[in-house]
Amino acid sequence: MLIAATLAIFVAMILAIIRGIVGPTLYDRILAVNMFGTKTVLLISLLGFVMGRPEFLDIAIVYALINFISVIGVLRYSDTNKFKHTSADEKPLDKEY
Repeated sequence: MLIAATLAIFVAMILAIIRGIVGPTLYDRILAVNMFGTKTVLLISLLGFVMGRPEFLDIAIVYALINFISVIGVLRYSDTNKFKHTSADEKPLDKEY
């Protein structure tokens, strides 16, 4: 049963990587990276359970916090129009010139 759960997590991680590469919009890619991080936390927790190492749960919690904060940071950064492509004569809406 644990082998099946591990394989299912690996398949979900591969699908998240594919979605991150193919994703048509920036938000699809950010969501794929967030999903990959969540599946990594699940994988670390599962491996800690299988190997009898409860300290892996602490590592998984720290990784989850880092994943959450980094996704929020990327979303805030993308909101400032630095990721968006504008033509030379277009002005971003959030800055006054």
